[in-house]
Amino acid sequence: MRPPGGCEVPTARLALLLLLPLLVPLLGAGAPAELRVRVRLPDGQVTEESLQADSDADSISLELRKPDGTLVSFTADFKKDVKIFRALILGELEKGQSQFQALCFVTRLHRNEIIPSEAMAKLRQKNPRAVRQAEEVRGLEHLHMDIAVNFSQGGLLSPHLRNVCAEAVDAIYTRQEDVRFWVEQGVDSSVFEALPKASEQMPLPRCGQVGDRGKPCVCRYGLSLAWYPCMLKFCHSRDRLTPYKCGIRSCQKNYRFDFYVPQRQLCLWDEDPPSW
Repeated sequence: MRPPGGCEVPTARLALLLLLPLLVPLLGAGAPAELRVRVRLPDGQVTEESLQADSDADSISLELRKPDGTLVSFTADFKKDVKIFRALILGELEKGQSQFQALCFVTRLHRNEIIPSEAMAKLRQKNPRAVRQAEEVRGLEHLHMDIAVNFSQGGLLSPHLRNVCAEAVDAIYTRQEDVRFWVEQGVDSSVFEALPKASEQMPLPRCGQVGDRGKPCVCRYGLSLAWYPCMLKFCHSRDRLTPYKCGIRSCQKNYRFDFYVPQRQLCLWDEDPPSW
């Protein structure tokens, strides 16, 4: 077993005009498109978020930097039904940590979670200085990651994994239930390997309860997608027989991941409660 490494939300009418209307693309067909927006985080602070869409690869990526310096990214691979969360966490040198620590969490992508890549590629904003705040806060999702992903074979799961998770070679996690789905879709089982499990006789403690930094434990990491286009809006017109796309609905969603680490040293942030 390898060790795992102040702006109000616009009204519905203004949202259609000012938020991110779906317009004719300014880029050539299939070319990757990037959008930069200012978003309000759950703690009230503002950061810049980058959203990219590649309709040829049928994928979307989102990246933002948290106030503490952590770089969070999210990748949706529609072709492979895969979504990838990555966190690059700045290390605390005084605690013996390296310059940064990388984590990747890979789960199944469901089609109703985020707008399609071709729609994302058409998004434009009229007011780049506006601070965006999600219209809908979706519930916390708590995920128990009990499987490790073999980085060298990760391209069989998604071609994006090798690039996104390059810094997290030994810290790429997924779930048994998602593995079953992907294997049924034809993904080779060699991509995955089981992580050590707690038993009734030897339950693994949470890392926040372990004093010895060399002991194994169950680590918990939380991240938030503060703003992302989760649904398309459809409008009705007397001149059209059918509804037409006229905007997007934005969402915020929090995730909490539990996963095995062979040493408490790899989960020092678990001493601090999440900010949401």
